[in-house]
Amino acid sequence: MTPDLECQGLTKRFDETTAVRGVSFSVAPGSFFSILGPSGCGKTTIMRMIAGFLEPTGGDIRIKGKSMLNVAPNKRPVNMVFQHLALFPMMNVADNIGYGLRRKGMSKSEIARKVGEVLDRIGLPGIETRKPDELSGGQKQRVAIARCMVLEPDVLLLDEPLGALDLKLRERMKIELKSLQAEFDTTFVYITHDQSEALVMSDQIAVMNAGQFEQVGSARDLYYRPKTAFVAGFVGDSNRWRGTVERADGNRIVLRTADGMLIAGATQGAPLATGSAAEIFLRPEAVRVAQDAADLAHFDNRLSGQVSSLLFNGAASRVLVRGESGQEIEVTLPQSGEFADLTKGAPVHIGWSGDQTACFATGS
Repeated sequence: MTPDLECQGLTKRFDETTAVRGVSFSVAPGSFFSILGPSGCGKTTIMRMIAGFLEPTGGDIRIKGKSMLNVAPNKRPVNMVFQHLALFPMMNVADNIGYGLRRKGMSKSEIARKVGEVLDRIGLPGIETRKPDELSGGQKQRVAIARCMVLEPDVLLLDEPLGALDLKLRERMKIELKSLQAEFDTTFVYITHDQSEALVMSDQIAVMNAGQFEQVGSARDLYYRPKTAFVAGFVGDSNRWRGTVERADGNRIVLRTADGMLIAGATQGAPLATGSAAEIFLRPEAVRVAQDAADLAHFDNRLSGQVSSLLFNGAASRVLVRGESGQEIEVTLPQSGEFADLTKGAPVHIGWSGDQTACFATGS
């Protein structure tokens, strides 16, 4: 099956700066593909090249198998939704959505029919006469998407479209965007620096750093099987240590941190040699808490300490546990409520498996 979007060796240089370095990827028809990375990593540059606003320095961009090099933005089968939506404030909803259709010379009756159909599909029938300032933030978001989808693009590009929304609306719109994508069965390419947006909505995610893709995979792959230290640190929350490999046996290692703590872990990728510098990552939810140390005897890693801080967040509540040598470990509390009465200063025991502890060579 021909990908809806394929980039091959995509490169963009601005004078002496290389913003995108030989990036290659493909997006399957009808899928939700996200590019996730910190500000300045090059993700918006990729989006602007796909849309035709920037010419690549090298490589190719193909949509439905056809090269888009030297094709003007308005001739490409793509549309773009920006963070600030760019709805025309003096036009009503029907005129906003029908704008592109009028530019194509479509008849008024046909435009009215298509506008009505797309409003039904986004769950907002009958709002044709409203102005943008009469809509809620979520309604504006859906109208902006409808304005693009009525043109039936092969690919819809979304440049951090939830960034201007408040937190509660942003959470709701994650679910709505995924539903809209499934409803229209259109390929979405979404860029964001917010990992929760990418994890919740995407079929595939590319994690980008310094102009390159570090890893492309499903949300589960990136979260549970990161291939680089950058991905392990950027996707999700982790406890993180640096140290020296004290013992190594295949992919099993024991690392000694700067403060003398020994941590058993598993290497990701090539085995690490004894004496090499390494980093270890541990998810807070991988750590188990117990009142009795004997309950943790089966774990490779065990530590006794005191609760140094309580981070209450309902079902996602966590504690910081300070060990004897002063190191702090963030631990997710079980949802059973068993430890709901923990107080600052309380003694606790924690343990975790070496298989849950991802280890990488420093700088990987």
